[in-house]
Amino acid sequence: MQFYSKWILLLLLLIPALMYFNFRKKRHAVLKFSSLRDMRNCSISLRQRLRPLLAITRYVCIALLIIALARPRKGTVISEITSEGVAMEIVADHSGSMQTEMDYYGQTLNRFDVVKKVLSDFIAGDKKDFTGRSSDLIGLVTFARYADTICPMVLSHNVLLEFLKKMEIVKLQSEDGTAIGDGIALAAARLQKAEEEFQLRKKKLAEAGEKVSGDDDSGFKIKSKVIILLTDGINNAGQYNPMQAAELAREWGIKIYTIGIGSGEAYTTIQTPIGTYKVPSGQSLDESLLKNIAEKTGGFYGRADDAKALQKIIEKIDELEKTEVKSIQYTQYAEFFSPWTLTALLILALEILASCTIFRKIP
Repeated sequence: MQFYSKWILLLLLLIPALMYFNFRKKRHAVLKFSSLRDMRNCSISLRQRLRPLLAITRYVCIALLIIALARPRKGTVISEITSEGVAMEIVADHSGSMQTEMDYYGQTLNRFDVVKKVLSDFIAGDKKDFTGRSSDLIGLVTFARYADTICPMVLSHNVLLEFLKKMEIVKLQSEDGTAIGDGIALAAARLQKAEEEFQLRKKKLAEAGEKVSGDDDSGFKIKSKVIILLTDGINNAGQYNPMQAAELAREWGIKIYTIGIGSGEAYTTIQTPIGTYKVPSGQSLDESLLKNIAEKTGGFYGRADDAKALQKIIEKIDELEKTEVKSIQYTQYAEFFSPWTLTALLILALEILASCTIFRKIP
């Protein structure tokens, strides 16, 4: 609780002075008697004893009105946050070759699991190298022989992280392959559609005469559009040529960062009836294609032979694609002078009623 005109409360200091002079002033007798000796022996009734409460009640009424004039109010702080963030599609290869083992800080995991762990830290933050991308619009696409949308573009990343955890390497031979072009094309279409949806929503809000704080009702505004492509193979499936898909992305203002996963000394662990064996995996990464895709769209290519190298590449992307968050705070006040005023008037009415009835005196 606070007061808009605090200085008015200084008038409360006058009330004790008024009470003092009111009760101390000399009163003139209405009727004069030669002697008051007999009257002093008369008993004083309860109503006579309580009659000074009428004056006290009047001063309470004045005090309440002074407080009402000071405008008591209670403020609620409201924050309006708008963010100029990145619309991002993560395009991850989940073909059979991603089963190849890879070092994850002393642990041996397959490439796909390493990718999932690093991406999870990138999105949610790990309190060390990544702060998280909480203000970005992020979607998830995977590809093998076919490209699929695993998670639509969302600002709330809890669902996205759950989908990321549940992603698996393809198990059917008929679904295996590496359709890099299809993955890029699907992600680019998703990004372009997100841009169109925001523009359409903004137009509808404007036509309805509503205030538009950003490109959508959550205050999010697309600052840039990005695809992060992670693969360990050569394009050998799909309908779209990777360079044609990259050209389409460039026309739509989408930047592609490409990451080559793998090492020439990689192994795959296989189980046989006679034991467990590590089989060398040949290197089939088309680095030339990935470099051309990145250069055409304004991104860069990075090679990740282990988890540390992958994290360094993602850190560089995280540094380049910054999100700007603007917060506007204002206070909304609720006025409370009415209860004080009504209480004062009610007390005044009761005081007048009591003085005319119970505490009435003649003359």
